[in-house]
Amino acid sequence: MFTEQLLYLSCYCTSVYLLSGCDPFAQTQRSKLQHRRARINQQINKEMRMRAGAENLFRATTNNKVKETVALELSFVNSNLQLLKEELEELNSNMEVYQTDSEAVNVPLIPLGLKETKEVDFTVPIQDFICEHYGEDGSVYDKEIKELMELRQAMRTPSRNQAGLELLMEYYNQLYYLDQRFFPPHRNLGVHFHWYDSLTGVPSCQRALAFEKGSVLFNIGALYTQIGARQDRSAAAGIDRAIDAFQRAAGAFNYLKENFSNAPSLDMSGPSLCMLVRLMVAQVQECVFERVTLTTQDTHFTSQLRLAQEAARVSDVYLLVQQTMTQPLMKDYVPFSWASMVQVKSEHFRALSHYYAAAALCDHTLSAEGDEESEKAFVHFYVSPPTGLTLSQVLQDPDKRRKLGKAHLRRAVIRHEEAMRVHGLCKILRKMDILQDVLSLTHKRSLDKYSELDREDDFDETAEAPEIQSQTHQKPDITPPNFSTVQVTDIFQRLGPLSVFCARARWGPVRVISLQRREGGLGLTLRGDSPVLVAGVVPGGCAAEAGLREGDYIVAVDGQDCKWAKHGEVVHMLKSPSDMGVELSVITLHSHDTQVNVSMCVCECVLTCSGITKRLGSTFSLSFGSIRGAEAMY
Repeated sequence: MFTEQLLYLSCYCTSVYLLSGCDPFAQTQRSKLQHRRARINQQINKEMRMRAGAENLFRATTNNKVKETVALELSFVNSNLQLLKEELEELNSNMEVYQTDSEAVNVPLIPLGLKETKEVDFTVPIQDFICEHYGEDGSVYDKEIKELMELRQAMRTPSRNQAGLELLMEYYNQLYYLDQRFFPPHRNLGVHFHWYDSLTGVPSCQRALAFEKGSVLFNIGALYTQIGARQDRSAAAGIDRAIDAFQRAAGAFNYLKENFSNAPSLDMSGPSLCMLVRLMVAQVQECVFERVTLTTQDTHFTSQLRLAQEAARVSDVYLLVQQTMTQPLMKDYVPFSWASMVQVKSEHFRALSHYYAAAALCDHTLSAEGDEESEKAFVHFYVSPPTGLTLSQVLQDPDKRRKLGKAHLRRAVIRHEEAMRVHGLCKILRKMDILQDVLSLTHKRSLDKYSELDREDDFDETAEAPEIQSQTHQKPDITPPNFSTVQVTDIFQRLGPLSVFCARARWGPVRVISLQRREGGLGLTLRGDSPVLVAGVVPGGCAAEAGLREGDYIVAVDGQDCKWAKHGEVVHMLKSPSDMGVELSVITLHSHDTQVNVSMCVCECVLTCSGITKRLGSTFSLSFGSIRGAEAMY
């Protein structure tokens, strides 16, 4: 589980670049687009509040004139909302901004815009909780609170590269510690998290930290889609980077789907995430086809068959995405341009599949040596073999191969024309010159080849080409997020080890114990590290008479904080000679939930009562079971 990985993360000093997002006022096309999205989200939020107020007034009033005025206002507000949603849909459909600057002609890929969020002020809620729960002055932690807020502000505008991903990952990992420190199971901190739906801009507000976690995880997936879309796919290295990015995007959305329930916004609902996972997988499959095309230098019969089956596979996965997008919940939610693009790609790659099948059949003279290999490849090429013909007859007879190839080209031309028809119906897609060029070039290529094969003495009606069996040499992997790649330090570690000083622990007030050393020692037994535990108290001894009890944790010695101190360090402080004796600050742990119920299933972990966090240099780890450390009498 993710939380178990987090518990073993090494601490390190946060690099400067991780604490800075993109300049929101930078004049890049992507930042302009995201800035416009933020502005529209705010306007949608304002209009929805006005509509809610008008609807309440309409229901409450009995004055007919007031009702007429409110009804008119509602009509005006609804019109504004519709215009804003259409403008936002157009921004979400703006795929070209996220594409590569390369001059290579590739079909554009579909990226996602990031979810927008409002600023959050943690200052008062965290200070109050520290005062109430931890019994300390909350203002002492102003520096930590400021660092947390700066990190959150920075992650709102991540750069479109590895640094941006690490920034989001860092904040996501930091939320684990925030949850443990300040969010007890049956109470929230009182902080409101506002996020806007990625596609509709509809605002959602919750006080649950789970909503914050889920939204950040969604943005991790969305940023991967933007990174994947910007890769230069004219070279194998760029294609591999795109494949990796879209597989990780699919993993992020799938992880969110499996671990997040009761989503307040539609973009994080089960059907939406299922659609996004399938879309990412389809785009991975498309990139796999592009790499096969790029690396297949020869025009051998079997190589062309392989390209045909790869293209058929891409068509199949896009058809599955198209079916998902037409489900009742998704039909009115998914941007029309996305649905159109998916349908165009399904038709386009099906056409390519038939084109490569025709090229394999018509462009090669099969030698006797190659017949066995070719026939073996041809056996599994079709879903069902051509009617009235055996595969060996087709391979050995040039005329039969030509006629079957012509049938495939006819199917290719029909599919190309359907792709161009769907493309022409979408205003946004018509503006995409690259897509127009790809569709026109492939359509012309199929028409030209069909003209080459067409003969005046062909009086027989062109047969129907069989369906091609889709197949791929590389199935997409759904790569789950690896949160351990970004190691974080608990910002509020000064509060003490999480094993004791967390929101789920209950302890009494700090007690100050004054000990005067006697000839027989202090009369206590210590065990463990960070914090050191009083394992035993000698009856009638100095410690017992002063009020020290077995099970107390030592949090300070003579005013010096020792929550993170090792066993030996505390012993050294106790043994320091002093005529005034030694003064201990101790707490007694009354309860500690053995089962840590994190509000979101993304973070699940079991902490035992005896688990203790150790600090070894700058490395944190959690030991389960009995408390480790020497036990000795002092």
